[in-house]
Amino acid sequence: MKIGAGEERQRLTGEVRVEPAFLAELEEKLKGGESVLDVLNEAFGKGTSEVVRVLLGTALTQQASDIHIEPGKEHAQVRFRMDGLLHDMAVVSPAQYQGILSRIKLLSALKLNITDRAQDGRFTVAAEQLMEIRVSSLPSEYGESLVLRVLNPKNILSLEELGLRKDLLEIFRKEIAKPNGMIIVTGPTGAGKTTTLYAFLREINDPEIKIITIEDPIEYHLEGISQTQVHPEKGYMFASGLRAIVRQDPDAILVGEIRDAETADIALQASLTGHLVLTTLHTNDAAGTITRLISLGAKPVNIAPALNLAVAQRLVRRVCKGCASFKEMTKEELAQVRQELEHLPAGMKPKIGSTIKIARAKGCKECGKSGYLGRVGLFEAIVMDDELRELVLTSPSIAQLKKRAIEKGMITLRQDGILLVLQGVTTMEEIERVTAE
Repeated sequence: MKIGAGEERQRLTGEVRVEPAFLAELEEKLKGGESVLDVLNEAFGKGTSEVVRVLLGTALTQQASDIHIEPGKEHAQVRFRMDGLLHDMAVVSPAQYQGILSRIKLLSALKLNITDRAQDGRFTVAAEQLMEIRVSSLPSEYGESLVLRVLNPKNILSLEELGLRKDLLEIFRKEIAKPNGMIIVTGPTGAGKTTTLYAFLREINDPEIKIITIEDPIEYHLEGISQTQVHPEKGYMFASGLRAIVRQDPDAILVGEIRDAETADIALQASLTGHLVLTTLHTNDAAGTITRLISLGAKPVNIAPALNLAVAQRLVRRVCKGCASFKEMTKEELAQVRQELEHLPAGMKPKIGSTIKIARAKGCKECGKSGYLGRVGLFEAIVMDDELRELVLTSPSIAQLKKRAIEKGMITLRQDGILLVLQGVTTMEEIERVTAE
């Protein structure tokens, strides 16, 4: 069958191939002492398409979640986000930047002649498995700033792979097994909320139940689940989409984010009428979930019976096992840990002696001199019961709700982090960075 011109263009410009052998070669070069700039400069002699291929390949070998290309007056800066933090990787000339920009815009079906407005697109990378790259362009002083989000299917984790405490794993499994009610995961952008929700979906996915999602955008494709994406230009938003989804007879619904009163109200009603609703909110902690819903216009009389579980989470970097050193806690650190963990539930309180050795970040080739490699989640969870539902009906403050949840055994984000420090998973400095108020 003859391929049409439009199909041929899409095939040629919508996919980048990075074979395993190519990635292995790049990884060998980087481990051998070459920099990302070195391998990019080598690729510039082979054309812009090869430069973009090498750029994507190096990002994959470094396990980067995002690629930032930021034009300046004299050069453009290439940065990778790794383990949640940005790292300078290379600088390219204005001419080289323009070539990369044009190639990425072509790949992601962005309009080449539009440079003064933000655009969004995506393309596919064919590696060991297909993965999507989400592209955002934004006009800036010296050109268009590009951010490429790497949506690697390897990031779809199971509940066990989230690194949960045993008690939390049991709580999560119990709550997502319920036929109805709402589970809300909160936290800032980049805290891993979507990863947690997808882990929930993987756990409950079964041919006997129907699961429908509405997302903005669809980040990962899950087999056996009906996934839909909001399209503002077509009038398909979270509220209107959710209203339509409820008529599709689903058992479980994932709502990418509750952003407005209408979406909150429909989601609450759905959870009260026999559906399990999984969603996210932007709040600082689990207790803030209720006040955030109320501020959006939701009524406490609906929130109280609908909400089953509120989870807050953050991501902290794991200390690199290859170079971590273990040193005794200072007296100040030991006193702080004793104070932080004083009111933990009896079964969760670790034994703290007069001296404790904890991990300190050092830095080696394996972790790029950062001292950290990979990330793990911090969690706090409020499981609703009759007493807390009664409290919600009074429109409590965040402080009131948090105090009562702690009295009922909730382990806070900071306490969860300190427990990880005592296990040698991360460092006190990292917990301070992520949980400091």
